[in-house]
Amino acid sequence: MRKHALGMRNVKRSPSLAMASASVLAVTFFMGVVMSPLRAQSTSSHAEEAQPPTPQWQIDAGGKMEFDVASVKQDTTPLSPQTVNSNVPLGPQDMYSPTGGLLSATNFPLLQYMVFAYKLTSTQFQSVQSQLPKWATTNRYDIQARAAGNPTKDQFRLMMQALLADRFKLAIHYEIKQQPIFALVLDKPGKLGPKIQRHPEDSPCSTAGAAPGAPTPTVAGGFPELCGAFSGWPVSGRIHVGARNVPMEMIATSLTNPQLIGADRAVIDKTGLAGKYDFIVEFTPQINGPLPPGVNFQPDESGPTFLEALKEQLGLKLDSQTGPVPVIVIDHVEQPSEN
Repeated sequence: MRKHALGMRNVKRSPSLAMASASVLAVTFFMGVVMSPLRAQSTSSHAEEAQPPTPQWQIDAGGKMEFDVASVKQDTTPLSPQTVNSNVPLGPQDMYSPTGGLLSATNFPLLQYMVFAYKLTSTQFQSVQSQLPKWATTNRYDIQARAAGNPTKDQFRLMMQALLADRFKLAIHYEIKQQPIFALVLDKPGKLGPKIQRHPEDSPCSTAGAAPGAPTPTVAGGFPELCGAFSGWPVSGRIHVGARNVPMEMIATSLTNPQLIGADRAVIDKTGLAGKYDFIVEFTPQINGPLPPGVNFQPDESGPTFLEALKEQLGLKLDSQTGPVPVIVIDHVEQPSEN
């Protein structure tokens, strides 16, 4: 990996965390992206069963690849919506507008870059966070990098994996563990609910998100216009969460959130449904703990819980089971040296 500093002082950056309070609330409840306090480092006592295969998205993206040039610098600027930015959304979902080979991110911790590079689910996020040293969640870094052509978002992820290995000496491996899980299954065999449908093949689909703070645009049926990623917004004391053109596997992994389902475990798709779907679900969140600063939200106590809405609106439910779960193990990580 080449480690040349980039002369990009005048790069225009698109905000990624400059969200309105409503958006912060919805994302906090549904995706669990707000970091909780660092827990003591721990290791699993479960025996390794097998080495999981390479994720299909990595194979489809072309395997190992690197940035042509990259710069990593520590950033001590105070956190604010104006100082935390990325022209590529640094989450596990597919929302993305091509950048012509430029990745420009400022004021993010290593943990967030790992979420992006490895498409971490909420369960994996919590496991990885527990293994990292404190500086990896508190120190923040700017990454400026370029690649030839016009890479896809998943290709950028592969380049980020190589960059983190080079500059942070990050080494990981996967293990398969037998753990308690929730299986996402149909409530009634062969029948989905009224708020979910197969994505029409001829339906226009954009993966470019709306501007931060702007209302969430919707299409017929009340589904969010955005494809390949989840959107969430509050309405009258309830949370609306939806997506278009997403597989059941993505729906399942995105449900792993203690604030939604009341338990901290992986959700595995066992619906047996192939293809991609559009859905929208409306529920009253069960708020555990204080809300993010600046968020004013009064829950509608008459609304359904998330589990009730999952069954009534989507025709899905969660079954408590034990099953194989891919677990990321951190083998080594170091603070980066100066450019």
